[in-house]
Amino acid sequence: MARLSRRRFLLSLHVALLLLVPCSCQVGDSCSAARDCGVGLYCGDCAAAGRTRPSCIRDLAIQPTTIVKGLPFNRYSWLVTHNSFSIVGEPSRTGVERVTFYNQEDTVTNQLRNGVRGLMLDMYDFGGDVWLCHSLQGQCYNFTAFEPAIDTLKEVEAFLSENPTEIVTIFIEDYVHAPMRLSKLFTAADLMKYWYPISEMPTSGQEWPTVTDMVAKNHRLLVFTSDASKESSEGIAYQWSYLLENESGDPGIDPSACPNRKESQPLNSRSASLFMQNYFPTIPVESEACKENSVGLPQMVQTCYAAAGNRIPNFIAVNFYMRSDGGGVFDVQDRINGLTLCGCNTIAACQAGAPAGACKNTGAPNRTTSSVNGNVYSGTVEFKTSASRASSTSTWSNLVISLSLALILKPF
Repeated sequence: MARLSRRRFLLSLHVALLLLVPCSCQVGDSCSAARDCGVGLYCGDCAAAGRTRPSCIRDLAIQPTTIVKGLPFNRYSWLVTHNSFSIVGEPSRTGVERVTFYNQEDTVTNQLRNGVRGLMLDMYDFGGDVWLCHSLQGQCYNFTAFEPAIDTLKEVEAFLSENPTEIVTIFIEDYVHAPMRLSKLFTAADLMKYWYPISEMPTSGQEWPTVTDMVAKNHRLLVFTSDASKESSEGIAYQWSYLLENESGDPGIDPSACPNRKESQPLNSRSASLFMQNYFPTIPVESEACKENSVGLPQMVQTCYAAAGNRIPNFIAVNFYMRSDGGGVFDVQDRINGLTLCGCNTIAACQAGAPAGACKNTGAPNRTTSSVNGNVYSGTVEFKTSASRASSTSTWSNLVISLSLALILKPF
């Protein structure tokens, strides 16, 4: 019995040691669990790409301001989630089964932790409060309601509090008619301390302040509304006074054209210095999103870039942002920021203070998993660029394998 117990102990130790060996699977490699994938990746499926089993897929964004610092806000490109609150599997808060479309798969906290910096939120009067609804005809119903808006805004407040150099933008599809209800909502969520005031927003296409100045002033929350009257009544910026925007839904995913939204000025106008590119179909389908984000989005970015007079999208709004056949929207954003900010084919290749085109070789971003209020998220901790780091990783792997083999081969 003692020999059997010892064998079991050593076998368990062997398995534990093998789990410590860094995995080598890269983007597109087959996997069965997250631990099978290399750093910066998770294990997901992409049925629309014709894959027969899950593969390693990228799961987070590189924040461009951590590499190329201190430029005006409108020089960067940011990831936005369409209907950020419309989350698959979100339980009903009204006691009635929900009947609506869904656009995302994880919490707003997870979205922010994974690098999303823009949230599209549909706000309605409902039950004497402001609720997030995915509804119709400007009316929220108990079968289209998700949650009180303050719950999501508190997630934003927690993120901004924990990350004092990050900037978040909220786009409100606004069906709130009760006077001053929105301004009271943001006050109750303790977000006014981060508020970017309208009085300092540039007009007529002028450049925005630098991200460094915005952080220094704690102007780290930009809020835009679709209701023009809120600008004078509640101090909330009317979206199309400051942004250009292409058509949403199916017209926004046709690679043959990139029409402007009817509320927006033409995309090649210089009346605003921010450009929002919508890229999501009218009817969201999870299984199709990986193909949309991997194949259609890169094509559409090119089409809209030309339609906007060679202007990059400052915001890219998508459904199911993590779904792709490999890099998806994260790679698209990296390429845009790299080419725009330093002349490299990815933001990870940019070097602070170096001349344009002076690019470095980079590895994949490392991935760490943590938890905030029970929500699991992933985040970038560093880049694998050092030969010495690669060497030490290899040495550690060899040591683990050697020790493991020694334990297994040791006679009982």
